[in-house]
Amino acid sequence: MSRWIWCPLPLLLLLPPLLLLLLREVEAQVENRVIFLPGTFQNVSVSQNETVQAVVSRIPVEVAFITLQFHTQHRNATLSYTRMPGQGQSLTAVDSGLLSPLQPGQVSLSLFLSSPDGDTVVGTGVILPFSGADPVPGACNMEFNLEIDPNVYIHYNLYETTIRFAPANIGYERGETPPACDQSTATNTRWRLQYDVYQYFLPENDLSERSLFSAIQAVADIQGMMANGKWVMRLSSSDVSMALFNSIPGQGVIYSVIVRDPLLNTSASYVPVHTYACSFTSTLDGCYTLGKISTKLFFTISGLAGLFVCFFGHRYFKCELFCMGFSFAAFFFFVLITRTTDLNYDICLALSAVIGVVGGVLLVMSWWRFGSVMACIIVVGLMLGFLIASTVLFTPLGDLDVLRRSDVVFWATFCCIMIIVPLFFLRWPREGNIITCGVVGGYAVVLAVNAYIYTSLSYITLNILKRFLNNNFSSVFTDVPFQTIDFVMITVWVVLGVCGIVLQLFRERSRPFFPPSPYLMWLQERERRKTNVLDPSHHFPPLPNRLLARARQLTKRTEPAGEHTPLLL
Repeated sequence: MSRWIWCPLPLLLLLPPLLLLLLREVEAQVENRVIFLPGTFQNVSVSQNETVQAVVSRIPVEVAFITLQFHTQHRNATLSYTRMPGQGQSLTAVDSGLLSPLQPGQVSLSLFLSSPDGDTVVGTGVILPFSGADPVPGACNMEFNLEIDPNVYIHYNLYETTIRFAPANIGYERGETPPACDQSTATNTRWRLQYDVYQYFLPENDLSERSLFSAIQAVADIQGMMANGKWVMRLSSSDVSMALFNSIPGQGVIYSVIVRDPLLNTSASYVPVHTYACSFTSTLDGCYTLGKISTKLFFTISGLAGLFVCFFGHRYFKCELFCMGFSFAAFFFFVLITRTTDLNYDICLALSAVIGVVGGVLLVMSWWRFGSVMACIIVVGLMLGFLIASTVLFTPLGDLDVLRRSDVVFWATFCCIMIIVPLFFLRWPREGNIITCGVVGGYAVVLAVNAYIYTSLSYITLNILKRFLNNNFSSVFTDVPFQTIDFVMITVWVVLGVCGIVLQLFRERSRPFFPPSPYLMWLQERERRKTNVLDPSHHFPPLPNRLLARARQLTKRTEPAGEHTPLLL
């Protein structure tokens, strides 16, 4: 009995280390594996030099294919069908997705996540199941690397953001042969499919990872995007699978495409993609350093000048003319310099400011010399017309196809609105000038605030500037988000404009319509002195004679005056 107990004693001594090693191995496998349930989001952290196995389990029988989405904020992640990523078997992006057709009887699936740049990547992922009647996103891919590519590819620059995607195919059940993509254009082929493009704006001034992940979870599937996103356009299968949007640096936007089968009344979603139209890693012009010092300085001074013009522009007419001439010349030459040269942004802005000063001085001198108030008022009216035309085309009216696709129609409409406004100044010049001071001055304050706190109102004029500078901007959707800060700034603009207009109309009600030209007043004064012998100034010698006499006194010794008048007895 004792021998039986003693014999396994060495085995008992070796058992704890063996169990410890076994538990460590199981624990390591669990750490490198993440279980996904269909429709449930899972936050995943992929460490350096680590491959995480994404296991999809409990797949229902009626599901014909699934897509695995994985989203990070700005670091790339690699999603692959195999443990070792290969060409045509993986995708590296911040918003990546893989589509896997299922075989009969298959209830589980494994995909793999890794970090391509050697950094720890944190993201959120979800599995979306689709039935055999739903369209298959990207199943007719002929352009991108994956055989079936459900991803939306995004590219942005300063002016526009472009999204592209591969065409879809009609659905099929497990084990069936996929329908041919391009053998026929009949109604029983993929050519009946339609594509709805949606966009969803993240909160303004919010670059946090938490905000992005919450938004992704809200719009990742069809129901979420339709409930929370904004429908932008519908493409047919015969259209180019591409859409253009306005770039808004620093503003997070999520784009998604939903493919619909109108015959079966079914739909499926592509993998949503997001952008901030800026770089998180750039030390210059990155998402955290968008506000250039030169831009802040320029618009801060412009905002202070706009505040002065808003309340005192008509009273100090020369200052108003200088500000209007400065704005007109600076805008025009900024467009001209940017389109014709490759100078740096700061240099272009500095040159535009210098030329703007020259333009302001020229406008003031033209009024000082010629005294033509109406000619100057026309320039002022064009400034108000420019702002009104920009505001009209900033509304959804500017996204009409006839205006968005044709530069001729767009600029003709813009110029008509811009030219009509100064016509009212011919009948009511003083009232028109005061209204311009209030509206344009108030908007200058809004632009100054935008240099520090983002507001969508800056795109009223920025969209026009982008269309001037970019030949291909005509096809871009110019939607921008309207959130709390925008309604606050609209209120500020309206209050400033109304207060400035009312104050100036009240203060100038008993004054002449416009101050007289200083040069014309000087001419009249000179003529008056020549003809009015009773005016003491009539006996003063002319200015050249006085200067010559003073020069002679400096070179000639002064003699004593002596007595020149007789004594009065």
